[in-house]
Amino acid sequence: MASYNSLVVSLSFLILVPVCSPSSPQPTQFDTLSSYHQGDNNLVRASCVHTLYPAVCLHTLSAYRGPTSTPYDVARAALKVSLTRARSLTVLLSSKSHSHRPTSKKERAALRDCTEMISSTVDELSGALNELKQLGNIGVGREAFGWAMSNAETWVSAALTDEDTCLEGFNEGGVARGDVIRKKIRNVAKVTSNALYMINKLDKSKNKVRV
Repeated sequence: MASYNSLVVSLSFLILVPVCSPSSPQPTQFDTLSSYHQGDNNLVRASCVHTLYPAVCLHTLSAYRGPTSTPYDVARAALKVSLTRARSLTVLLSSKSHSHRPTSKKERAALRDCTEMISSTVDELSGALNELKQLGNIGVGREAFGWAMSNAETWVSAALTDEDTCLEGFNEGGVARGDVIRKKIRNVAKVTSNALYMINKLDKSKNKVRV
């Protein structure tokens, strides 16, 4: 009887071993989501590496919450980042003009001109973003695609010129306590430069894009 009981216990143990043995964990919803974002992040890295400011590019686009799964998405994301920062800079410059009384005519002119230029930058970046949005409404034929991309490149180039001119005037005007604003102007110029690169890269592909 004892031998019989021992045999039963041994067989039960053998049956239970496969059940209790470690197995490969099943992918969770979190794992799947992480893999999806990892794919997006790989495209962002590949897109940012050749920009003039790759670290800024990677930092801003990795934090972007919209889609970045196609080159078209990345170009739009870069443009939206630039537009958002330009708008914030406009508010800051306007606040600076009201809270700080310029000590010289040259300083007043620098603040006024810079505010106007960054305001123009906002309009120009908005125009470029509208051109990209139109790609989804015109069938993205080669001719229409080329026209829209050319317009977008023109808008962003004009915005970058205004930002550079603003910074030059701000420096020459000797605006007091302007280091924070200078840093923000440079930052806007950097993200705009990166956006221009993304649009140029998209234009060179001449491929249909998914919107």
